[in-house]
Amino acid sequence: MLIRDILLLGNPTLHQRSEPLQETELAEAIAIGKDLRDTMNAFRERHGWGRAIAAPQIGVLKKIVYLQIDKPWLMLNPLVISSSDEMITLWDDCMSFPDLLVRVKRHAWIFIEYRDETWNEHRLRVDGASSELLQHEIDHLDGILAVSRATDGASFALQSQRHFLRGESFANKLTAPSSPVTQDGTAPRTN
Repeated sequence: MLIRDILLLGNPTLHQRSEPLQETELAEAIAIGKDLRDTMNAFRERHGWGRAIAAPQIGVLKKIVYLQIDKPWLMLNPLVISSSDEMITLWDDCMSFPDLLVRVKRHAWIFIEYRDETWNEHRLRVDGASSELLQHEIDHLDGILAVSRATDGASFALQSQRHFLRGESFANKLTAPSSPVTQDGTAPRTN
């Protein structure tokens, strides 16, 4: 368990695609998951926000995401397998550019598949705030940053200027359902 430096916007590693994990790498993936947890917790203490972090953000090009919504959660090889046509628009943030907000559009819900820390496979529907969050983190695994998803050239603001964005939705202010995902697709919508 180690607090690692979070790579910042401009670091070319953030634009590289991550490699899928193999079952033989499970112990290493769990150790990386603990580093992600500790790194995210240190970021949260410093900045007051942060719900998830992807391995590329600490320079590890493997498909690993750590989330902390209402409980800790490690996802290995997460993949979006389908998504809604309905889109939501919100101001997104990122630990790799903590002073910047970016207005993006995300799918209202997604179906994902992933493996857990025991290598069991899961397929789940994810709605609302959790959907937005996982789309952001899975993008990281593909080398895509929220700045690449900006809705237009006026879709950038500094965190310190968010008071000018009245009436807008913000990713780090969305609330998630008590259970962030369901297997049967019946999770309540939060947006």
